[in-house]
Amino acid sequence: MMINPLFEVQRFLQANRILISFSGKLTQGLIEEYGDAVKKYLEQAERPSSVVRDVFSIFIEQTQNIKNYCSSKEHSLLAERIASSSIVTIGQSEEGHFIHCGNLLENGDAAYLSEALDRLIALDKTELKRLYKEKLRELPDPDQPGAGIGLIEMSRKASKPLDYVITPIDQELSFFTLKAVI
Repeated sequence: MMINPLFEVQRFLQANRILISFSGKLTQGLIEEYGDAVKKYLEQAERPSSVVRDVFSIFIEQTQNIKNYCSSKEHSLLAERIASSSIVTIGQSEEGHFIHCGNLLENGDAAYLSEALDRLIALDKTELKRLYKEKLRELPDPDQPGAGIGLIEMSRKASKPLDYVITPIDQELSFFTLKAVI
C-alpha cells in the first residue's frame, strides 16, 4: 500500500486540532489575503468577536515579524532558506485558540530573541501594560532588530505567557517557534 504524504499531513493537522495552516514564503499580499481568510473563517465559526480580533491581531503580528525578519536577511547567503521556511498555524485546544508560527533564523540572532522573549514571559499583565506604554513613548533604536512592541502586544493579548522554542538545525541556522494562546 502506498503512503499518501498529504493524507498524513491532514491527519497530523486534525490530531493537533489545527484549523488553518500556511507554509512557505510570506509576502505582504499573502499576509493580507490570509488575514482576511482567517477573520472570515473565525467569524463563520461564530467565535466571539473578541477572540476573532485577538487571533487576527496575533496572526498579523506573527506573520509580519517573520516577513520583516526574512526581509532583513535578503542579502544573506541563507536568505532563500530562511524565506521559504515560514509556517503559521491556527488551532483550538482545551486552553483556547492558539496561533503558532515558526521560521529559520540565523544562530547569531537567537540569543537576542531569546533574551527579549524571556524578559516578556517573566512579566505579569500590569507590568506588560507599563512596558507597552514606555515603548510607545520611546524612539525606535535603528541598531536593534524587531522583537519589540509587537511581542509585547501579543503577550498582553495572550491568556498565558508566550511559549517559544529555538531548535538548532546546523552551524548557521536554528528553527524558531512561537506560540500564543487566546
